[in-house]
Amino acid sequence: MADRHIFLSPARMLAVIVLAGASSALQAEPIQINGTLDTRFSDNAAKTHVNEQSDLETRVGLKVDYATDPGRCNASLGGGLAYSYWLDDTFDPEESVDLGFDGSCQLAQGLYWDLSDDLRDVRRTSQGPDTPDNRVRKNLFSTGPRYILQLTRTDQLQLSARYQNTEFDDAAQEDSERVIGSAAWNHLFSSTLSGGVSLTTDRAELDTGTEIDRNTVSIQASQAWSTTQLSASAGISEIKTQSGGFDSKSDGFVGSLSLDRQINPSTDFFISASRELTDQTSDFDIRFGEVVFNLQQTTAVEVTAIRSGVDKRFSNGSQVNVVVDASRQDYLATAEQEERIGTDIRYIRPIAPQWEATAGLGYAYLTYEIDNSDDSVVEADLGVNYQASRKLIINGRIGHNQRNSDVANREYDEYWILVGIDYRFR
Repeated sequence: MADRHIFLSPARMLAVIVLAGASSALQAEPIQINGTLDTRFSDNAAKTHVNEQSDLETRVGLKVDYATDPGRCNASLGGGLAYSYWLDDTFDPEESVDLGFDGSCQLAQGLYWDLSDDLRDVRRTSQGPDTPDNRVRKNLFSTGPRYILQLTRTDQLQLSARYQNTEFDDAAQEDSERVIGSAAWNHLFSSTLSGGVSLTTDRAELDTGTEIDRNTVSIQASQAWSTTQLSASAGISEIKTQSGGFDSKSDGFVGSLSLDRQINPSTDFFISASRELTDQTSDFDIRFGEVVFNLQQTTAVEVTAIRSGVDKRFSNGSQVNVVVDASRQDYLATAEQEERIGTDIRYIRPIAPQWEATAGLGYAYLTYEIDNSDDSVVEADLGVNYQASRKLIINGRIGHNQRNSDVANREYDEYWILVGIDYRFR
């Protein structure tokens, strides 16, 4: 394939941040840029079962949050990049990145051009620990036209075409090019209720010559109330894989659900779910961050994921956030299956002027059909934040991570301590 690197290197993304900062002077909403510096000591830096080695990681980073004012062209940029150094060389110095860009411009009446890019480090496999040796950089770039035709006062037709390119920074992973076309009709039943039908077709070609074709037809509806927004879709999808003379075809039910509700002025609730026939070069793991594709599998996968959470704010300034998630991946060509169920709880409480305490607890239970094994992962931490000035925050945390498994070499036990600063430049 030709050189298609759009924002693949963090240096290029940093250039985007600088340009966004320059343009923000012309916008009502300025860009927000934070610099971070932290040091983390771990008694088992590589998260290994045997021969545990301690190390000190120093990490310097830059975080950005920017959105243009509404207008003919709209764009948003968010995320961060960092550079890490390990004192005792447990890992080589490395860059890490988690940045996303979305933009759209109106070219003419009803005609838009969309562009997005998501660059992040993803896990190669959920069976390995979250360390640099088990991460690979994934860049997903998408662009193309979108046309909206207002048929009547209540009926709308939307046509779109997109080119999507997925690249990994590891030659062992398969890059892909994808072309996506869609047509959707939507009817406005009332000022708060709408529904319609859509047809989507796409073809992906991987570096190895593997071709994956997918066709989906679905119906969708959305309803808005004063404190609740609900949208859902249901349909049928067919996926075909052609690889080295071997052809396979699968079909099944697909759908999605999204519900956001303000229970009361201090409590918010959400639930989102999706079931798709897809492959590991898609954006599913971006939309559902708990999903970790097995990057050794390049065939079609049936993936189901659900996330639900509550955010509660108290009169004393404290806040608790609870998220529960579950997912299942069925790799159709190999019959390999992975399942996960987990929860994450975060708590923040002011304890004195300029001081706040934090606590976190995460748990995940994972099952792997390929070797009939079960794993459980527990992550816990306690911390304090000190607001030294309007722009400067000093923080410290201690934590414990532990993984138990039926497979001995996947187990680890780690205690860690972190101190750092966060400075807001603008």
